Amino acid sequence: MTETMNPSSDDFAAMFESSAAAAAMQEGQVVPATVIRIENDAVLVDIGLKTEGRIPVKEFSMEDKQPEPGDIVDVYLDRIENALGDAVLSRDKARREERWIKLEKSFNNNEPVKGAISGRVKGGFTVDLGGVNAFLPGSQVDIRPVRDVGPLMGEIQPFAVLKLDRARGNIVVSRRAILEESRAEQRAEIVSDMAEGDVRKGIVKNITDYGAFVDLGGVDGLLHVTDIAWKRINHPSEALQVGETVKVQVIRFNSETQRISLGMKQLEADPWEGIDAKYPIGAKL
Repeated sequence: MTETMNPSSDDFAAMFESSAAAAAMQEGQVVPATVIRIENDAVLVDIGLKTEGRIPVKEFSMEDKQPEPGDIVDVYLDRIENALGDAVLSRDKARREERWIKLEKSFNNNEPVKGAISGRVKGGFTVDLGGVNAFLPGSQVDIRPVRDVGPLMGEIQPFAVLKLDRARGNIVVSRRAILEESRAEQRAEIVSDMAEGDVRKGIVKNITDYGAFVDLGGVDGLLHVTDIAWKRINHPSEALQVGETVKVQVIRFNSETQRISLGMKQLEADPWEGIDAKYPIGAKL
């Protein structure tokens, strides 16, 4: 009788291991858990403590694969023991912790992150970075002001992380920085293949008193008012409209400053060329 009442050496070892495991664990950290079984709306897991932990099945709804007995999953240890003596665990919080670690790594390595604009807030928008929300200032949505952000909502796209403060849960991202980097690469490619005399198509981006800026597909060139047509033009708007597609010639190009001068009239014959031969002075008409 006494023998059955006293715990065996194996029981002591198991109790010691359980106690040591509990001491090694800290609340607020992610720990590995073994799935024991699924009961109705809960997944029962073992994290090496004296009791099993229960996690709502809905917290696994975003997983690529639903948990099965024997699977190892990372869970967040909220509390080692609640009033009922159970460990309080969360898969959602573990996933968020994993995401934060990846975001910090991307931020430190100056790498873009994937996310989707999910809502509008004062001064900008919220971006869902896979379970972690970030702030996208209105000025960082695009290179130019965007009137309608509707088409961008919910679309998975890259963002640059401008600021990350994990302690405060604060992340600031930029879509504009990604577009500017892409534009810079595109510009470098176009410029490297450019030479004076090239004929290209472009879109009139802006009109000023002295000429028009033409977008050549990632790089802008200046079309001076005197190079638009052979006839006299007082203002570029007399011949051009913003958004209009035009054919231009590269008449001057500085590879160091990347300043590009364009011309339209150069694509047409000079009406004054050979005028003396056609109409010699003193000739009778």
